[in-house]
Amino acid sequence: MATLDTHAIARTLTDAGADPKLADAITAAVREAADHGDHVTPDQFKAGLAEMEARLTWRFAGAMLAQTGVILAAVIGAAVAILRMLG
Repeated sequence: MATLDTHAIARTLTDAGADPKLADAITAAVREAADHGDHVTPDQFKAGLAEMEARLTWRFAGAMLAQTGVILAAVIGAAVAILRMLG
C-alpha cells in the first residue's frame, strides 16, 4: 500500500490558498481515514457493485412483470366490456 504523504497534502492545500490551520485539519482527517482501515479494495467494490446490479435487475424485472399484469388486466377488462356490449 502506498504511503500517504501528509506534508505534500498540506503543502498543496496551502499553495492553493488554504489557511495553514485548515490545511492541517484536512490533512489530519485524511490521515485518520487512511489509517482507520475501513477501505474497500477494488475487488470488494466490484463485487458489491455486481450484487447491487443483480438486485436492481430483479426489482426491475418484478416491476415490469407487475406492470404487464396491470396492462393485461386492463386489456382483458376492456375486451370483456366490448363483448358484453356487442351481445
